Amino acid sequence: MRRSAVLGVGSALPKREVTNEELAETVDTTDEWIVERTGIRTRYVAGEGETTASLAIEAARRALDHAGIAATDIDLIVLATATPDQTFPSSATKVQATLGIPDCIAFDVHAVCTGFLYALSVADSMLRSGTAQKALVIGAETFSRILDWEDRATCVLFGDGAGALVLAAEESERGVLATKLHADGRHNDLLFVDGGPSTTGTVGKLRMKGREVFRHAVVNLADVLTEVLDEAGLNAADVDWVVPHQANARILDATARKLGLPSEKVVVTVDRHANTSAASVPLAFDTAVKDGRIKRGDVVVLEAMGGGFTWGAAALRY
Repeated sequence: MRRSAVLGVGSALPKREVTNEELAETVDTTDEWIVERTGIRTRYVAGEGETTASLAIEAARRALDHAGIAATDIDLIVLATATPDQTFPSSATKVQATLGIPDCIAFDVHAVCTGFLYALSVADSMLRSGTAQKALVIGAETFSRILDWEDRATCVLFGDGAGALVLAAEESERGVLATKLHADGRHNDLLFVDGGPSTTGTVGKLRMKGREVFRHAVVNLADVLTEVLDEAGLNAADVDWVVPHQANARILDATARKLGLPSEKVVVTVDRHANTSAASVPLAFDTAVKDGRIKRGDVVVLEAMGGGFTWGAAALRY
């Protein structure tokens, strides 16, 4: 069967690491308060000269090195982000130009924290249809640029970063086995940014009603994981690793319990990286591959939920 096989993975973080203690110097919060409610201890914040595209480029280069292929072999770039460098053109075209690819399909996907799952599904469809042969699928964000740093309920939750996968169309048993995507725009006011080119003419700041988001997340993520396993012909016992969106340690724990998955099978990086939105799934995936947890042949399930609401999952054999 023609599938989208994962050839390589890579990630990138800004230079500056910000601890809870450092945040507590400017925001009415404490390390204990943040850890108890979120599990987050540190996050990385982009500095001068660091942008969504620059982080995406660094992650892409590392993924290409890991895959052992040249950038010019890529004929598709799908970049998931809610914080692009410019309104247009897409940040994907910046990645393309900097990597020295003279011509390929390149575009951004915007589904907030679920963005990487949407991008992966789109790339998988294009690879299986023969539209492209090798793809870079990237999630990259600089959420620090849209945070209200006086709102302790949101500013402590997010960080910046990027993650990338190199995919190739192969007749193989490995690769993407199934994807499932959802959206429900009725929940716009629970998680949104209060600005935009067509409304305020400004970038705006992130706003969130955390308790309601938590409630929806646990239900939606458990449901979509069940759906994608059914679609792939798998059950929970077949899963070697779950790589979830790194939003909140309590959401990760609650989702695992709801599915009856042992916590040892869940990759957790939220403590180090916080919520990096569309970057969080590929960043966590790269972390677990590079530290030896995820091995070739393992069945891995990815899942995420974000503003919109959007949510989705993918099952793959690495």
